[in-house]
Amino acid sequence: MTRPRITIIGSALSGNKGAAAMLESAVQTLDERLGEVDYTLLSMYPDEDRAQNHHPRLEVLRADPLRLGVVINSLALAHRVLPVARPLLRRSAAVRALADSDVLLDQGGITFTDGREKFLLYNVASILPALNLRTPVFKCAQAVGPFTNPINRLVSRIFLPRASTIVTRGRITHEHAEGLGLTNLFAGADYAFSLEMDGTETEAVSGTVDMDFFASGDVVGVCPSVVLRTKVDAREGDYVGQMVAFIERLRADGRKVLLLPHSVRTGTDRTHNNDLPLCREISARLRDGEDLLFIDRELSSQQLRLLIGRCSLFVASRFHAMVSSLAMAVPTLVIGWSHKYREVLEMFELEDWAFGHDQLTPDHLWTRFAELDERRDEVQEKLDRHLPEVKRTSAAQADLIAELVTERVAARSR
Repeated sequence: MTRPRITIIGSALSGNKGAAAMLESAVQTLDERLGEVDYTLLSMYPDEDRAQNHHPRLEVLRADPLRLGVVINSLALAHRVLPVARPLLRRSAAVRALADSDVLLDQGGITFTDGREKFLLYNVASILPALNLRTPVFKCAQAVGPFTNPINRLVSRIFLPRASTIVTRGRITHEHAEGLGLTNLFAGADYAFSLEMDGTETEAVSGTVDMDFFASGDVVGVCPSVVLRTKVDAREGDYVGQMVAFIERLRADGRKVLLLPHSVRTGTDRTHNNDLPLCREISARLRDGEDLLFIDRELSSQQLRLLIGRCSLFVASRFHAMVSSLAMAVPTLVIGWSHKYREVLEMFELEDWAFGHDQLTPDHLWTRFAELDERRDEVQEKLDRHLPEVKRTSAAQADLIAELVTERVAARSR
C-alpha cells in the first residue's frame, strides 16, 4: 500500500509555539494511527522551520504570503484547467506535494472572522490550491466567525462549505458556523491539547534553566503578548508598565515569577509572532532577584509546556500559552482579545477567568488574580475533572483525519 502523504499549512515549528504545538500534535497522533506518513509543511518561515525540524519525514517548503498567494495558487489553478501542462507544473514542489497528498490540514488558529478582514485573502489562499488540485481540505480545530461583516460573510459562504471538515474549537465558534449554514462541522478541541511530552524536556532545558527555581513556593507564570500590547497601547493603556507593576506586586507579595514568551523568532527583533523583544523590555524594567526567572531564548513547545506545568498559577495572554497551562491543569487567568479564549475555557467551566484587553487596568488585573488565588482549589477541581474529556475531544480529530487518509490511500492503491 502507498505510504500516506499529508500537507500542512497555517502552523510552524519556529515563532508561535502554539502553531508548533498544533503541528507536533498532528505528527504525533497521525503517526500513531497511520504508521509512517510523509509530511509537507507549507511554511511562512522556511529557513527558521528547517533549522528546528527534527522529523525525518517532514519536508519544509517556502510558502510566504506572496509566494502562496501568487505563485502556488496560479500554478494550482493552471494544473486544474490545463491537463496537458501538468507534468511541467508538477516541477513545483508545493504543487506536487499538494497534488500527491491525501489531505491538506489547515491549522490556522483563527480564520474567516470579522475584524480580521486583512487576513481574509491569506485564509482563502491557504486552502484554494488544494481545492483546485482536488485534495480534501481538513480545517483542524480553530476559531471561525462571527460572519456579520458582508465581505467576510460572502467569502466564508463561498469557501468554507468546500472544506471536507471544519473542526470548531468551542461552542461560540460552532454556533457562528451553524448560523452560516455550514454542515461540515465537528465540535472539537484545540489540537494542542493532544501534545505529549517525550520525557527529554527536563534534560534539554536544565542546561540553561535553573529548575531548582520551582522547588519551593508559589511560582506564578506570566506570558505577555505583543498583540495585547498593540491593542492596549492603542488606547494609551501602557501595557509594558502594567506588566512590570503586576510582576513587581507579585514579588512583593512573596511569589516567584516566571516571565515566559510563548512566541519567539530567534535572530530577529521583528515582533510578528515574536514576543521576546517585548519580554526583554519588561525584564529590563524589573529589579534583579532570585525570585524572578526570565526565559530569554526560544524553547520548543514541549519544553515550554514543561515549565508552564511547574507553575502554581498562570497569567496568559497568548492563546496557546493558555492551552498549555490548561493541559497541565494549572489554574489560569486569561487576558484576551477574541471569543477564542472564552470558548476554550468554557470546556472547563472556567470562562469567568478570562477578561478582555479593554478591561485591563492594574487594579482589575490584581483583583482578578487575587480571586483566582483564593479560589484555586475550586478551579483545580474543574481542571482535573474536565481535562480528560477535552483531551479525548482533541484527539478525535486525528481519528477523522486518519479515516479520510485511509480511504484515500486505499482508493489510490486500487
